[in-house]
Order: sequence, then structure tokens, then C-alpha cells
Amino acid sequence: MSRHHYYLSIADLAHARGDDPRFSYDGVDPRSFAAILQESLRADGLFQRWRAVQPDPDAVDASLGNADPEAQVSAHLAGLHTEVDLVTSLPMSVVRHRLYLLVGSAWQLRDLRAA
Repeated sequence: MSRHHYYLSIADLAHARGDDPRFSYDGVDPRSFAAILQESLRADGLFQRWRAVQPDPDAVDASLGNADPEAQVSAHLAGLHTEVDLVTSLPMSVVRHRLYLLVGSAWQLRDLRAA
């Protein structure tokens, strides 16, 4: 399975939140965000909690729950924004879904390369 290196940027991590506070990141520290994102990609716990509250959980695309136990995430402040480096075999659709749950639309994909 091929691995991808995603380079992301979050303009204001302290205010970046997902739409639903039950799943949203609620911190300000890039390292804690990296740890939470990494865990959400390595296991399907966040997805399963989100899926359970959907009107028809069985109708949810199960592939959004895929996990990569080898996913690696690091993040650091760079001026006024947070830069996130993510290496995973997961497709963008899964990465995008987990990011939207955690920080809504506050993130931006800067680059994508083969890892």
C-alpha cells in the first residue's frame, strides 16, 4: 500500500473547531493536536463515535472508518499558523473527514507527495 505525505496548514489552531463539540479538537497546542489527529488516523474510535450519532449509522460509508496503525503526525507553530506533517497510507477522503471532525474547515492542504 502506498504512503502519502500530506503537508497541512491551520491558520489559527486556538480557534479551529469542528462543527460538533463532541468530536472537535478543543486545545491550542500543536503537539496535542498532532497526537489527537494521529490517534484518530491509527484507530477508528473517532469515526465510530461519529457514526453512532448519525441518523442511519448503517448507511454511512464504512471506508471512512479505515485506519492506518502506522500513521505519523507532527505539528509545530510557524509564525501565526500551525504546520502539520502527516504520513499515512489512508486516502485523502479519510484524512479530510477526520480533519473536518476535529477542526472543521480551518485547515488547508499545502502539498501532497509520495512518502
